[in-house]
Amino acid sequence: MHAVKPHAGIGGVPYAPQVGDHLALNPLNTEALSQGQAIDHWESREDMHRWLVRQGVDPAGEHTPSDLLQRGRDLWSAERKAIATGKAGEPLDVQPLNVLLEAHLTSPRLQRDTSGRLEITHVSANGTAASPLGPVAEAAAHLLSDGDFALVRQCEHPNCILWF
Repeated sequence: MHAVKPHAGIGGVPYAPQVGDHLALNPLNTEALSQGQAIDHWESREDMHRWLVRQGVDPAGEHTPSDLLQRGRDLWSAERKAIATGKAGEPLDVQPLNVLLEAHLTSPRLQRDTSGRLEITHVSANGTAASPLGPVAEAAAHLLSDGDFALVRQCEHPNCILWF
């Protein structure tokens, strides 16, 4: 399916809706419908990188590997399938998500947050394409292992494909 160009945000940067209220759900909302046409907010590696920065996942902007877009699409597909399977009460195939989790090597780092309080964060320990996606894959893993699937819903309007 050919997607129309996404709506531009501030400064012409395309913004995917952030209505999922959970880092794991936000990738599911990178496709939307507008006037019956699909909008793909991840058309390029740069779109993917801007999305990661907007999520606060890659704030330093250090990672723009060539296969980042494909890995993002793989994550999107794995999450969508796992959530649909979980909502149906069926056993999950965790292997596609585990592939992304295994590629994400991090190390803990103690640093100060914006208010000056100490916090432990995890920083990428390698430069692979999956590294910037690791926190999103980890959020998906937490949602799948600890989440209540009854609270995860797709918009009920026939012209809406967003998740909440």
